[in-house]
Amino acid sequence: MKVELFIPCYVDQFYPQVAIATLELLQSLGCEVHFPLQQTCCGQPMANSGYNHLSNACNNNFVANFSGDNYIVCPSGSCTLHIKEHLSGNNEHQVDQIRTNVMELAEFITDVLKIESLPAAFPHRVGYLTSCHGQRGLHLSSASEINGQRFSKPAHLLQLIKGIELVYPQRIDDCCGFGGSFCVTEEALSVKMGQDRLKQFIDLDVEYITGNDMSCLMHLEGLIKRNNYPIKVLHIAEVLNHSTL
Repeated sequence: MKVELFIPCYVDQFYPQVAIATLELLQSLGCEVHFPLQQTCCGQPMANSGYNHLSNACNNNFVANFSGDNYIVCPSGSCTLHIKEHLSGNNEHQVDQIRTNVMELAEFITDVLKIESLPAAFPHRVGYLTSCHGQRGLHLSSASEINGQRFSKPAHLLQLIKGIELVYPQRIDDCCGFGGSFCVTEEALSVKMGQDRLKQFIDLDVEYITGNDMSCLMHLEGLIKRNNYPIKVLHIAEVLNHSTL
């Protein structure tokens, strides 16, 4: 299966290992991966800050790079949701096709590839961080306040890994406080929310924290490093991709 790889700009600049892990993971699952070299920011930071009207260049560039019939796979729930909900352009057919084809990584592996086994082994105690965009926008997992059958596509994949001990904070739906531009405009509140979220994982005595959005993990990683906590963060692609770490 041919797929187009959509890598968020902050991943490209700060966490290239996540992009590499995503590429290798998709290839190991039988995908023929193409990476459009001219892709840049999807425009989400401008849209989040109220300047969506200034993101036309980002929209046009995205359409130019990702038009076609292939699935577009992204290791970020927030950037995926932005494209699904806010991408615009002169060619409505191309825009609609991209909005349909773009998928978050765990969503694609679960719903399209339908993977039910993985060769990975990760014998560690790992806390799972639920990201708001993935849960409430892309519906990658069920919300705790809604009655009915519980599900989590990312957690399902993680539970396929040999030796992993996957644990969850008591308040699984809590926001970590990152929120894109929110962490800049509401710095103190963002930090407090991050501290509260991180304490839930510290109380669980985890070795690693993983999730689908490196932006949320980056927020907690900053607090971890400032306080010298013995915890590491890894994107879900890094955990799923490696047989050992």
